Amino acid sequence: MRRVIDKLRLLYEGDTLEAHQFRYGLLVFDVVTILFIILTSFLPRSPSMEWADVIIGIIVLTDFSARLAISRRPWRDLVHPITLADIAAIISFLAPVVGEGIGFLRILRTVRLLRTYQLLARLRADSVFFRRNEELIIASVNLAVFIFIMTGFVYETQRWTNPEIGNYVDALYFTIAALTTTGFGDITLTGTLGHLISVVIMIFGVTMFLRLVQVLLRPNKVRHPCPVCALQRHDRDAVHCKACGTVLNIPDEGII
Repeated sequence: MRRVIDKLRLLYEGDTLEAHQFRYGLLVFDVVTILFIILTSFLPRSPSMEWADVIIGIIVLTDFSARLAISRRPWRDLVHPITLADIAAIISFLAPVVGEGIGFLRILRTVRLLRTYQLLARLRADSVFFRRNEELIIASVNLAVFIFIMTGFVYETQRWTNPEIGNYVDALYFTIAALTTTGFGDITLTGTLGHLISVVIMIFGVTMFLRLVQVLLRPNKVRHPCPVCALQRHDRDAVHCKACGTVLNIPDEGII
């Protein structure tokens, strides 16, 4: 048993080529799972689709069990948002969702996208390109995760009662229209829950969108190598290097 745990810890936390390939393989699986969620929204439920749900759920459960087995703080990790996202995904895929009474559990699958933040930690260590553009990439990922999760909420809560929401594209169209406050009016959400979802999209979505624009136009960090320790990224108004204390002369445009 100890050998199995050591092998799993090497795959999940190691710095070998095999470990990197394994972790990026998990990323590919997550992307395929997201595509499956989107594509199946256009198709009627069938036995083959239910079996696909079970297979994905078993893989997610296996991954979840392995990470819990190698955890040095299992009880603390159980309440971590990423762990809760996995538990939600496992429930949604393995639950008998053929019955319409609990079909709403499919909404929980979208929160699995929270695992994207684990990928960001890996990229920070593996990719020079990521480290150079970290602020922009994180802002983009935050917005993308919010859009996808809210699209899932719109789709799963409205598709049974709102004829205007027939698939993920309809839900995505509404989410983007609400986020940008365009409000075309051709698709609207019904009921109290629909109105609350619209409010959440407009308030939090616009905030994240503006944050992305701010990063694009005026990033908080600038690239200016420290002449002593070579630290690359500093605050725009930094006078001293936060790593070694050397006085910096960061050029600017004189804008206060």
